[in-house]
Amino acid sequence: MPEKYDAIVIGTGQSGPALAVRLAQAGRKTAVIERKLFGGTCVNTGCTPTKTLIASARAAYIARRAAEFGVTVEGPIGVDMARVKARKDAVVRPSNEGVAKWLKETPNLTVYEGHARFESPRTVRVNGTVLEAVEIFIDTGTRARVPDMPGLAEVDYLTNSSMMEIDYLPEHLIVIGGSYVGLEFGQMYRRFGSRVTVVEMGPRVIAKEDADVSETIQAILANEGVAIRLNARCLRVAKRGRGVAVTLDCDDEPGEIEGSHVLLAVGRVPNSDDLGLDQAGVKTDERGYITVDDELRTNVPGIWALGDVNGRGAFTHTSYNDYEIVAANLLDNDHRRVSDRIQAYALYIDPPLGRAGMTEREATAGGRKVLAGKMMMSRVARARERSETEGFMKVLVDAESKRILGAAILGIEGDEAIHAILDLMYARAPYTVMQRAMHIHPTVTELIPTLLADLKPLA
Repeated sequence: MPEKYDAIVIGTGQSGPALAVRLAQAGRKTAVIERKLFGGTCVNTGCTPTKTLIASARAAYIARRAAEFGVTVEGPIGVDMARVKARKDAVVRPSNEGVAKWLKETPNLTVYEGHARFESPRTVRVNGTVLEAVEIFIDTGTRARVPDMPGLAEVDYLTNSSMMEIDYLPEHLIVIGGSYVGLEFGQMYRRFGSRVTVVEMGPRVIAKEDADVSETIQAILANEGVAIRLNARCLRVAKRGRGVAVTLDCDDEPGEIEGSHVLLAVGRVPNSDDLGLDQAGVKTDERGYITVDDELRTNVPGIWALGDVNGRGAFTHTSYNDYEIVAANLLDNDHRRVSDRIQAYALYIDPPLGRAGMTEREATAGGRKVLAGKMMMSRVARARERSETEGFMKVLVDAESKRILGAAILGIEGDEAIHAILDLMYARAPYTVMQRAMHIHPTVTELIPTLLADLKPLA
């Protein structure tokens, strides 16, 4: 006979644990299932460990620049990658163990460790045990995409997950993919001391962003010695001694790069292919993401999909917001929807990119009249004081409603300053509210009112 529960949560990423605890506290007998690492990608192989590594890389970068600040450092700056990894592991461990402890100690909540697979719309099998519930929530996340690239099966390659296990310095790291993950790792390992080449098939890095953002980011990385190869065609890889060679084109004399290691950073795929979704009748799109409505319900009544696996967001904050939406609708009689949220994210190169809302292309779609303002970070006192003046701030405003449509802050503390703009957008207030606000000096945010006072029609 099946073990009967009121609710089953599959996966413990950013949505699953909080939802499982809320359901249990609300009196629902709940089961939560995790097959590998409690906390999901963010805690174990994503945000927490990578940003910890980025902090170590920045420390090395600043140490090398010490003389610019009048600081004397004796001898050459070295990086002990074993200690860098140990520090990362020490930061990650409490988060991973904390999630597991939280779940296992929550009353009315049972934790199962193993792989879950649907056997019907109401039953899930894990470790030979069948669980049954009227409400099932899927939070299984995504994994690194491994492309069908010639030669890949014959070489050792790295992904964002396996990069977390290395405690040595690659002599020459070739990063395939010039988007968010690839650029963060590229700059990070260049600062640790590796030679780094980023290979991108498109005409510019992070092509989702406006051209001026992409071009400035490429220049920032190039200034630090990161080589970037664009318009790569017919990519293939092969062994070269103890290293690897990446071929970039198909001409008679193909361009080729030889490196010691190759990192794949070409996107993500959903962890939906081995859940038995067909047994439950749950639909997915052509890429495998579980199809959901505006309240994160699948096509099968009683089954929801949260987090990266639903394709409605690819970030920790969107996943956690999924939990908030489901909990509000299910437990709080508070109608919330995915479409209520404004797109926001950051790229954690240094200086970081903070983004909110629309790009220029999105803002001008349909003939909307747009006002725009742009200010170089060299005008920001905080940036000059820190000798970090690369980048710019840009804001897009609807000319008729005077509401902010989108913004990009590429510069020192841009990932924090963007929230002042994001909150104004959620308030649905005109840009003039912030334009007339008095901000604290010296900060990055203090220049946003000045920027908003000089808007011009977007050409």
